[in-house]
Amino acid sequence: MSGQEPGSETKVITQRGLYFEELELDVIYAHRPGRTMTEADNVLFTTLTMNTQALHLDAAWSAGQPFGQRLVNSMLTLSTMVGQSVTQLTQGTIVAQLGMGDIAFPHPVFHGDTLYTETIVTGKRLSASRPGQGIATMVHTGRNQDDVVVATASRSVLMWLRPGARPTTD
Repeated sequence: MSGQEPGSETKVITQRGLYFEELELDVIYAHRPGRTMTEADNVLFTTLTMNTQALHLDAAWSAGQPFGQRLVNSMLTLSTMVGQSVTQLTQGTIVAQLGMGDIAFPHPVFHGDTLYTETIVTGKRLSASRPGQGIATMVHTGRNQDDVVVATASRSVLMWLRPGARPTTD
């Protein structure tokens, strides 16, 4: 590479999520940038997942419904909310997603809304059956551009411990 001394090595920093030990309880991980939800996103996701709900696809019909317009598919909102957390928390450090729960959509998302997600790690423990791994519980909160909560969900994930970490034994 230009500008380097012969024989010198360039330090390489690879983007990753946090290892199990690095996750801090009860702090807010704010995932940025936000994601503006477009009509194209909504129609593509809705049709890819074979969800023919008119509230997502039929503008004329939706105009006569309580919100007066199409809604962004709630599963797209959920997927995006979890996805926004990946680079900061689990990129390359997750073994598996174990489950999700307490999912709620208290306010609709419309085309043109921007979703911002925050995550709080509410619990963590070493895996009893998988040495070198731990289980973390996370609560995700999605808000729109007006700071209105549009979605919440909790999930449990199996995470790697830092390489070379000694798993504790009971």
